[in-house]
Amino acid sequence: MVDEGKLYERLDSYVSGSREEFETKLAQLVEIPTVSMEPERAPDIRRAAETARQYLESIGARAEVIETPGNPVVWGRIESGASNPTLTVYNHLDVQPADPEEWHKAPFTFFKEDGRYEGRGTTDDKGPALSAMSAAYYAAQNQLPLNINFIWELEEEIGSPNFEHFIKNNLDRLKSDSILVSDTIWISRTRPAIPYGLRGAMMLIMTLQTGEKDVHSGLTGGPARNPIGELCKVISKCYDADTGHVKIKGFYDDVKPATKKEVKSFLDSGFTTKKFKAAHELKSLRFNDAERVLKAIMAEPTFEVHGITGGYQGPGVKTIVPYHAEAKISCRLVPDQNPKRVFKLIRDFVRKQNPDVVVEFESALGPYTGEFSGEYADAAAEAMKYAFGRQPAFTREGGSIGAVVTMRDYLKAPIVFLGLSLPEHGYHAKNENFDWAMASGGMKMFVRYFDNISRLPR
Repeated sequence: MVDEGKLYERLDSYVSGSREEFETKLAQLVEIPTVSMEPERAPDIRRAAETARQYLESIGARAEVIETPGNPVVWGRIESGASNPTLTVYNHLDVQPADPEEWHKAPFTFFKEDGRYEGRGTTDDKGPALSAMSAAYYAAQNQLPLNINFIWELEEEIGSPNFEHFIKNNLDRLKSDSILVSDTIWISRTRPAIPYGLRGAMMLIMTLQTGEKDVHSGLTGGPARNPIGELCKVISKCYDADTGHVKIKGFYDDVKPATKKEVKSFLDSGFTTKKFKAAHELKSLRFNDAERVLKAIMAEPTFEVHGITGGYQGPGVKTIVPYHAEAKISCRLVPDQNPKRVFKLIRDFVRKQNPDVVVEFESALGPYTGEFSGEYADAAAEAMKYAFGRQPAFTREGGSIGAVVTMRDYLKAPIVFLGLSLPEHGYHAKNENFDWAMASGGMKMFVRYFDNISRLPR
């Protein structure tokens, strides 16, 4: 039986005493460049998986590196008793690429100063993963009646292409009463936030080839077709770049608008356009009304152009007419949009505008919406308030986590998001960072959440 008095009496000293080990482990993980997007990093991915397995074993978990057709998944389990509920904690250890030229310090070298940690992966998602692990160790030491599974993925940043394979082949060991995901962002440091939904994503590539080689613009300019210009024309017919509005008929047909109650909760998050622009280093926005911005991020779909290539890319101007152009496009999707239907709408629309443009499907995942009421949401909100001192706002996340939809479909358990990242942490950006205030608060929050759900009726 857990002595609740002792559980919380000793928590502060445990958290402060764990700081050095937390920082050492975070440094080791950050300095392993686990960039899943780069095939040459496969040995680093493998090294990180083995390191993670050792970390889990060091807190008394049974742990294993489980193979998939792609990168492995690290699985662990702290067993407290067959009659106790099981929680699955999900994090990912792979990271986005990092261009050293953009960073003021080497991205895969850990830097620590005054409780601030800098390096790729510190906030997304290695720091939160270690906070949750540290809390799980404390819970186990204090005999909390809760079995805890760990899933640490190494392909989240490339859309989790083999996560379904992992889940399907390990269903018995993954049975859970609930799931905790710690890979989300608050809107403001001053107001905790619990997301209850994620946008989906659908990626595609448009290509246009009008010849076999670049040609001289003096000899051919005029009659020669320019694929870059034509591709830009097609894209401009797909959406209005000034407003972001998608002009393709039927694109918004399945969008489920956010309710007034949801929008009020979004606004309660502490969001301001000024802080938003500063955190993301944006000079200006398409619109400046806070409600309009939040709805656009959390509850509306997008059409984004990520890159256009073709023609001459060197210094100066080389006077050629290119023969080939390519555009990388994605759409963030919201309930109840279907990625396959959206792709078909775009492909058919583009064919009507320019039948020579080839539209190729790359990958997709559906949107996710959970509940922001009920016993698990209440347990999460109480835990976050306990650790950070304020009642959290319930929000939706503008990004996507492919593994969430897979876990929902196969594990069929309630999913709660308790993230520790802030806008100023530079999620996916240069100079990514994390800090001890969020890590230590996270440890307290996770312990409280573990305690809360261990006492829920089954």
